[in-house]
Amino acid sequence: MACAMIPLDEQQVTEATGPLGKERTLPALHPDRKEERCFVPYKPPPEDSSPAQVEEYLEHGKFITEDLDWLLALRHDKFWCQVVFDESLQKCLDSYLRHSPRGLDPSSLPSSPAVADMQRCIHRAVFMTFLRMATHKESKESFITPTVFGEIIYNNFLFDIPKILDLCVLFGKGNSQLLHKMIENIFTQQPCYYGDLDEAVLSVLQVLDTILAKCGLQCEGATAIEPLKLSEPSRPTAMTMSQQDLVDLVLYLCDTCTTIQAFLDIFPAACSTFHCHSFLNRLASFYEVAVPDIEKAVRKRNFDDKSLQEDLWRRVCHARRRMVEMAHLLLQHTCLQPILEGSENIQTFVEELLQHFTTFLPEKRFLLDYDEQFPIADDISLLQQAFPLLDETRTSYLLQGVEDAWDSIGRRRTQYRPQQTHSSAGLTGQGVEGGAGAWGGEMVIREPGEEGETPRGAEAMRDMPHKGDNGAAGTISAGELESLLTHIRDLLPDLGEGFLLACLHQYNYSSELVINYILEDRLHPDLDKLDRAMPRPVKEELPPVLSTRSNVFDDDEFDVFNRDQVDMTRVWKGRRKGESVRDLLNDKQHIAEQKERYLTYETVVDEVIVTPSDSGAIYNLNDYDDEYDDTYDINQVGANDLDGDSNLLNRRPFTVPQVLRQGGRPQMQEENIEEEEDEKEGAVKRDQFVQDPALLRERAEARRATMQHRKGFRPEPARERDVVGKPKGQGQSTETLLDRRKKEAHKSRGANHNRRAMSDRKRNKGMIPS
Repeated sequence: MACAMIPLDEQQVTEATGPLGKERTLPALHPDRKEERCFVPYKPPPEDSSPAQVEEYLEHGKFITEDLDWLLALRHDKFWCQVVFDESLQKCLDSYLRHSPRGLDPSSLPSSPAVADMQRCIHRAVFMTFLRMATHKESKESFITPTVFGEIIYNNFLFDIPKILDLCVLFGKGNSQLLHKMIENIFTQQPCYYGDLDEAVLSVLQVLDTILAKCGLQCEGATAIEPLKLSEPSRPTAMTMSQQDLVDLVLYLCDTCTTIQAFLDIFPAACSTFHCHSFLNRLASFYEVAVPDIEKAVRKRNFDDKSLQEDLWRRVCHARRRMVEMAHLLLQHTCLQPILEGSENIQTFVEELLQHFTTFLPEKRFLLDYDEQFPIADDISLLQQAFPLLDETRTSYLLQGVEDAWDSIGRRRTQYRPQQTHSSAGLTGQGVEGGAGAWGGEMVIREPGEEGETPRGAEAMRDMPHKGDNGAAGTISAGELESLLTHIRDLLPDLGEGFLLACLHQYNYSSELVINYILEDRLHPDLDKLDRAMPRPVKEELPPVLSTRSNVFDDDEFDVFNRDQVDMTRVWKGRRKGESVRDLLNDKQHIAEQKERYLTYETVVDEVIVTPSDSGAIYNLNDYDDEYDDTYDINQVGANDLDGDSNLLNRRPFTVPQVLRQGGRPQMQEENIEEEEDEKEGAVKRDQFVQDPALLRERAEARRATMQHRKGFRPEPARERDVVGKPKGQGQSTETLLDRRKKEAHKSRGANHNRRAMSDRKRNKGMIPS
């Protein structure tokens, strides 16, 4: 019997063995204590509703539920013996994790209510089994030492990273809290799982590279693991690969993205491990490079089964949404959450978050899809509230970059509709994505009045953002419009471009919707009235430019726009052949032509003679020469002179020159002397041109004294210079040193350095008569 209050790993059990009932003591966890029971593997529900297959599935599921219910009813010690040492049990659980339908699988829609009930029972039993396996303490008497528990689940592979990922994607919806406690307890009791998770992240990155390689693509820049091989032969792309390879690729991508997003949502502590490998930057680059190529292949290729094409498109959209949610989870739990919680290194987390947003700016497709679901402006607003010292210039740059990205494609933000989660009361209902009818809350937008219909054709693709999805008043460029017309006419060549333009305008320039409504004959009543062969309306031709132009050279002999023929002999480039530079300069033909032009006038003026009074010069019009010096033509000669004689006399009295005076010379001199005296008496005495230097020095000294008095400066009394100083060896005062330095600097003004100048001065003084 098990001892009370002792962990299971230390308990000893005494049991009777053999036909004689001999007792032996065994550890509580021993292979011999395992019950012989065969657990059958799980098989997914049948896709069709044939009675034979439904009956087989129900019988098979009944075996699994009965065995798991028996297992869950065992005592604590017997349960762990069966879990650890029964290989068939582990195969049964692994088969369910591997083959259980996910949310987008067709088998997730049960063919009958009986199949749905059985699937729900199996789902609940498997989850309860994993929940008990992840619990090391069930009660005070039934528990395992935590360290031993971690070794048991790790060494026996009861849990590993792939199983944990499958648990999240299968049981996450509706059971997230319980699942979070399970995984948190597993990682807490066995830290080795963090090392395995680190290796798993590298495997996920390798998955992204594998998808890129299958599409003939490769990440560029710092996010690429390997450099681009220039000599590598051409590989198949998403458009050229086989249809089955494309289907497998889309399923692979959808399953990977769904699983990783569910794991990060359930267990946020794993975000730091993904963040250490720069997973976010790699994801954004992959989204920008691979997703458009895969979408194009799904839309453009011809599928025999249209339902397959719709399913692939739905999976691509689902994968896109999950990748955006992964990026948001990584940013929220590694950067934004520590900032809101007020961690110590808040400046580091702020800088890291802004750096991630800056990295998103070149990835316009990823940036817009991310901003549509999780507006970056909201995160910036939270940052500004939590960190007031946020750089306003940088945040403005980020927000402007997002706005420019929206403007570049002509799209408008659409309100994101949150996913609808299936509620479950405890574990009694199908509260997970793998249940019946669970599609993961797809954002399917239906037309008004079609809420009860299942989306078909292009309606299932309407959650895909389209260029030009900016309302009825939206506009797109001419190039994009031509591309949409070409896309539709490739599939429907009989339709006219005018009819297609009307359809595109009606459905917000969504080519997928136009094609779908035309094929299903569900066009708007206004469009049904139009002629389907209607051509594109002819644009009014603008008047030619030449008919409206106006130029000063119109209708001249070289006007090629109005003349059909031009005399090319009068047109040459450079110097004419056979002519020298001197001949060109001496050519005065234009002067002769000018004379002939004047001679043709009706009124001919042969001569215009102008004879000034001072000179006898005669100017003849026929003597006109264009080569005269016109340097001073711009001067206005005589324009500013005073024309009146009175003004000229008032300025200066007329005086007869002395040469022309005859007689009476002494009398005129006397008159002049008297006039000069009168002028001297009446004139105001003017200031001398050169004032007395002594007076100027006195005034300057007075101004200097006044200024010093205003500033509070008291000049020291003048002292005599002392350049001799004390005897040698006794040291010199500061005044003596300054006087010597000043004398040395100014000695060139006097002493023996200007003896020649002084001697010349003395000699000149002696030569001046007294």
